[in-house]
Amino acid sequence: MAKKEQKSNKEIVDDSLVLLNTHEKLDSSLCGDVEELKLGYARISLATTEAMRADDVGLVHGGFIFSAADFAAMAAVNERNVVLASSVCQFLAPVRVGDFVIFEARERQKEGRKRSVYVTGSVLDIKVFEGEFKTVVTDNHVLNLTLLDNAEKAVE
Repeated sequence: MAKKEQKSNKEIVDDSLVLLNTHEKLDSSLCGDVEELKLGYARISLATTEAMRADDVGLVHGGFIFSAADFAAMAAVNERNVVLASSVCQFLAPVRVGDFVIFEARERQKEGRKRSVYVTGSVLDIKVFEGEFKTVVTDNHVLNLTLLDNAEKAVE
C-alpha cells in the first residue's frame, strides 16, 4: 500500500500521487481540499459552511459549487498556467449548508494546449453537479500574456 502524508492542502506526498502545481493560493475553505491527485485526475472535497448560505433555508449558493468544480478541473490538468476557457454545467440537486461535496475531475481529451475535463460533484450517493470544462495551458501567466498588453494599447 502506498504511503501517504498530507502536509497541507496544497502539498500531498504519496508515491502514487503527484504534487499540486496550479492554483496553490486558493482558500480551501471556499474552494475545497485536495483529497487525491493523479495524472489527469483530481478529487476535491468541499465542506459547505454558513459563509456559503444563500437563504434562510440553508441553500448553498451555486457559485461555491462551481468554484470547487472549477478547482477540481484545474487540479486534474495540473499545469502551472492552466486557465478556464469555457464550461457547460448542470446543477442537478441542491446543496445545503453542512453538506460535504466530493468533486471528481478527469481529463478526457488533450489537444495541444487545450484540455477537456469532466467533473462530477456528489453529496453521499447523490450527484449534485456535472460539467465539462474546457481549459487552455499557456506559456506564461494569463495576466502576463502579450495579447493583453496589445489589447490595452489598442484602447488608448
